[in-house]
Amino acid sequence: MKIAIASDHGGYQYKDIIVAYLKALGHITQDFGCDSDASVDYPDYAHLVCNEVADQSVDCGILICGTGIGMSMAANRNPKIRAGLCKDVETAQLTRQHNNANVLCLGARVTDISNIESIVDAFLDTDFEGGRHEKRLKKF
Repeated sequence: MKIAIASDHGGYQYKDIIVAYLKALGHITQDFGCDSDASVDYPDYAHLVCNEVADQSVDCGILICGTGIGMSMAANRNPKIRAGLCKDVETAQLTRQHNNANVLCLGARVTDISNIESIVDAFLDTDFEGGRHEKRLKKF
């Protein structure tokens, strides 16, 4: 799977951990930064990833900031993006099953690092259920 990933200064350490994990699993990653705790504007990074997802240059995206809220708000401004802010395995599965999310948003300050790999796995390994959920997505 080809995955675009980015973070702001609040999430770059989680981003680096996720990139290494994804590569170990054999995924191809496109890392759009940032790479330090120097303050940056999260919408800039959200747009880079979401443009790749919207153009179907990648299979999905992952965005990380302090709470995940800012990244998810910025990501969902793109009409081709369905970004889900997930804090655990269940929300990661449900955002894929019910919402066909194509971008996973995470909050580094509010998500335990020991759960990150499981959340990423749940997002990547869960399929959209379609059916009754399909008509709801068409209303977006």
